[in-house]
Amino acid sequence: MRTTLCWQLSNAVAIAMSSKLHLPMDQLSELLRPLLSGTVALSTEGPPRWSTFGAPQPNIVVDVTTEADVAKVVKYCSKNNIPFLAQNGGVGWAAFNLSNGVLINIAPLNEVAFSEDKTQAIVGGGASVKQTIDAAHAAGVLVVTGNCNCVGTIGAVLGGGYGNLIGEYGFGVDNVLSFNLVTARGELLNVSPTSHPDLFWAVRGAGPNFGIVTSAVMKAHPTSDRTAWNMALIFTPDKIKQVVQAVEDLRPQLLPAQNVFMYLTNSGPPDNQPVILVTGFLLQTTEEEARAAFSGVYAVGPLSENSGILPYDQWNTGGDAFCTREMRKPGHTIGISKLHPDQWQEIWDLYAEFRSKPGAENSVMIVEIYNLEKPRSIPESSSAFAHRDVNAQALVIPWYADPALDEEAMAFAKKVRGITGANEEKTTAYVNFAHGDEGLEAVYGESLPRLKDIKRQWDPKGRFNQWFPIK
Repeated sequence: MRTTLCWQLSNAVAIAMSSKLHLPMDQLSELLRPLLSGTVALSTEGPPRWSTFGAPQPNIVVDVTTEADVAKVVKYCSKNNIPFLAQNGGVGWAAFNLSNGVLINIAPLNEVAFSEDKTQAIVGGGASVKQTIDAAHAAGVLVVTGNCNCVGTIGAVLGGGYGNLIGEYGFGVDNVLSFNLVTARGELLNVSPTSHPDLFWAVRGAGPNFGIVTSAVMKAHPTSDRTAWNMALIFTPDKIKQVVQAVEDLRPQLLPAQNVFMYLTNSGPPDNQPVILVTGFLLQTTEEEARAAFSGVYAVGPLSENSGILPYDQWNTGGDAFCTREMRKPGHTIGISKLHPDQWQEIWDLYAEFRSKPGAENSVMIVEIYNLEKPRSIPESSSAFAHRDVNAQALVIPWYADPALDEEAMAFAKKVRGITGANEEKTTAYVNFAHGDEGLEAVYGESLPRLKDIKRQWDPKGRFNQWFPIK
């Protein structure tokens, strides 16, 4: 029922790349097989990715089934200068330059379990958001995750961790208690506030620079009421400025467990027309309370509505169409302090023009807005995540099949990003949404100097150097 964007990081729980060494699949397989458990599968093709733009091209894929297998692969590859990359959901849009080497598929490490008192969740590094939510719902608890079922839970969390529950419980990084991490040397470490505290700080915000998280212990929040209002309102293009103003007016009034997203998107078949979509979320409420909380948006006059109270395991189902794979989606993002209605007619015109190109009708522009009072009550210095002061995240995702559109897609995305951020004092880019051209200062903010020091200690040879690498 609720249409929401599946953009909470993406895929890579961690990423690694070393100097080029070209080895055929059969030779790598022969070298690796004796080191690994008997349940490991080796192949030449990884799982289909959400975006084929800049997708890695490994010559061997290792489907690991134990944390120890991850450590053994990394240790061997690091020792022999073999490029390697770890991925889970494959839902990221950043470009990779892995044209040879080893892809470590950690998706099989997907177990989700809970402590006896249900206050802690043990989440495998390969667990998806859906797998985590389904397990949590069955256990009678809530766990902070992203809003897209096909994204990897831990990967999204380690970038910062936006999601429906952050207004109640803080960002994803605020809910991590400890994790198991494979370092650049192939060591499997338990990392927590008392065990390797420097890594615990760094990985929560810049994880792919420091290792592969094979499992994490997170806070779980027992509750008998695991329901929420999910709202989806469609507006016609002529109301773009009115909708933007209504969403901006709502932003500073959001309740603690409330969020609002605005999309420029496709109406869907058979018409496939460009429309404005506003979605809303409010935890543990009634219909009357929810409609009052979103009254300003309703007052604009939607063309249609699909709203209601849903159980926890259905909150994200409205966005499952966004999980469609094997298309090109070079996303761009910028953090913004507020919405400026006078910008949005130009943005709409650019969007409508690009998505009218053959095969590009599913392109999308999104603004995500959450209540941030709880996340901002937690000191920014508690983790490497640097952007608690950003009020909203704006994203533009060209979505198409033909590589011949790449140049136009990039120009469109960059132009819209520039307009959206024109009034900002500084450029900020949420690492899970960033494209890669924003600069390290925009991604890591004031955490960057300390991150560089920790990087020199734990990965001096830069094995982990593809996901916004710290140098």
